[in-house]
Amino acid sequence: MAFLDLSNLQKSFGQNHVVKDFSIAVEQGEFVSLLGPSGCGKTTVLRMVGGFETPSAGSITIDGRDVTGLRPNQRAIGMVFQSYALFPNLTVGQNVAFGLKVAGVGRAERDARVAEMLDLIGLADLGARYPFQLSGGQQQRVALARALAPRPKVLLLDEPLSALDAKIRVSLRTEIRAIQKRLGITTIFVTHDQEEALSMSDRVVVMSGGRADQIGTPFEIYNAPATRFVAGFVGTLNTFDAVVTDPATGSVTLNGLPLALDRPLDAAKGATIGVALRPEAARLGRDPSREVVLPATITAVQFMGAVVRITAEVAGRRFDLDTFNRVDTPPPAVGGEAEISVGARDFILLGD
Repeated sequence: MAFLDLSNLQKSFGQNHVVKDFSIAVEQGEFVSLLGPSGCGKTTVLRMVGGFETPSAGSITIDGRDVTGLRPNQRAIGMVFQSYALFPNLTVGQNVAFGLKVAGVGRAERDARVAEMLDLIGLADLGARYPFQLSGGQQQRVALARALAPRPKVLLLDEPLSALDAKIRVSLRTEIRAIQKRLGITTIFVTHDQEEALSMSDRVVVMSGGRADQIGTPFEIYNAPATRFVAGFVGTLNTFDAVVTDPATGSVTLNGLPLALDRPLDAAKGATIGVALRPEAARLGRDPSREVVLPATITAVQFMGAVVRITAEVAGRRFDLDTFNRVDTPPPAVGGEAEISVGARDFILLGD
């Protein structure tokens, strides 16, 4: 049995079905992200795991124990909120010690645990300060230390980085992942930021409409999206409607342009299917190592530092291509004709 098992969870508020038949088995020490747009049900799933919402149906098991009907303080979970939720009248050390004190942990053990946690988050010298004397990133570290102090079995993180600026977010997500690995604590992380989910997680659950559209490793989610929603939500994608001309050989046409996908297609001749390409999968110019060459017209060039995004028109559709910035290779001129080379296996077939 998995360490954290969510089986057929459902949650309804009146006639509004927020979570629909959600299941996942999470192994001990695994870091799993729930990723999706606002309103997809990811925070409701997290709150059900934490005991802050009661499932309308389904069960939640932690370390072999059914906790579905238990209160939050009976589940051995630690929770970090988006808004920090620190007590403004308590010092950093007192905030970290709060859960231990409520649990009746003795003073000596409590002080030792607080010192350990402050050292873990790199704030060993700031225990006597108050939250208002800390930066946003420091406050979130304190919230993390407070959640970890009672040694929970499962750590729940509800968009903990969304209130921070971009640079601090990148730094703190690296720290959170390092701490999680060091402690080996099973973690569920809620985010709407795909970069956070892909960079931090062992597995990602992409949610839509209260359901898990796909569960997989970051590599699987990005490179082999199971549905159109996952394909469009995770990363940038060039999408086309293709007409099947020979299902056995994978031959299609894009707005009359013949194309061989080099794989059999589960579609009838004459059927329309969705195909897609990531911007980084294409190369500007003719590349003999790639089977497909698409004629294009350059419509825009965006310099983004290390990456140059080239936008073109291909088969009557917008096509984005990403290439690394090189000082010896100037970007193409807007309005010019070009060729884009693509590997046949780089095309993604879009499901429903």
